[in-house]
Amino acid sequence: MSQENPSVIRVIAVLTELGIGGGVTHLADSARSAQEAADALGILVGQVASSIVFKLPDTSPLLVITSGRHRVDTELVARELGVEKLHRADADYVKESSGFSIGGVSPVGWVNEATIIIDLALNDYDVIWAAAGHPHTVFPTTYAELLSATRARPMIVGE
Repeated sequence: MSQENPSVIRVIAVLTELGIGGGVTHLADSARSAQEAADALGILVGQVASSIVFKLPDTSPLLVITSGRHRVDTELVARELGVEKLHRADADYVKESSGFSIGGVSPVGWVNEATIIIDLALNDYDVIWAAAGHPHTVFPTTYAELLSATRARPMIVGE
């Protein structure tokens, strides 16, 4: 199943290389949404680090790692980045840019470069959980680890 998935194998390799040692957890049910992941893990929805992909005006990818407790305010983020607007990314663009399918987009192990922003709200939690390359896999980490691993820009991204 998911443990043989090439995307999960890639994420595990990157986590090992980065020294993020919580391991990958395989869930019985899908964790395509932050609420599904939180329910499966028995955690607060805010502890889920959702990876949301957008297109910047120059068509390069933008990854917003956001707390599951709110939606990304695209106008706020666009203003902070100094761009007119963020463009929604379709499933093909997400797969091509990240190497992951929607529902399993990991913040690490991308196949292409991206601009990365991390939600400051994630710093409210001692442990956060992120997708590990498949809708049934997640990994625990901390805000500091994820910030360092992704070299993301910290930002308020929603209410």
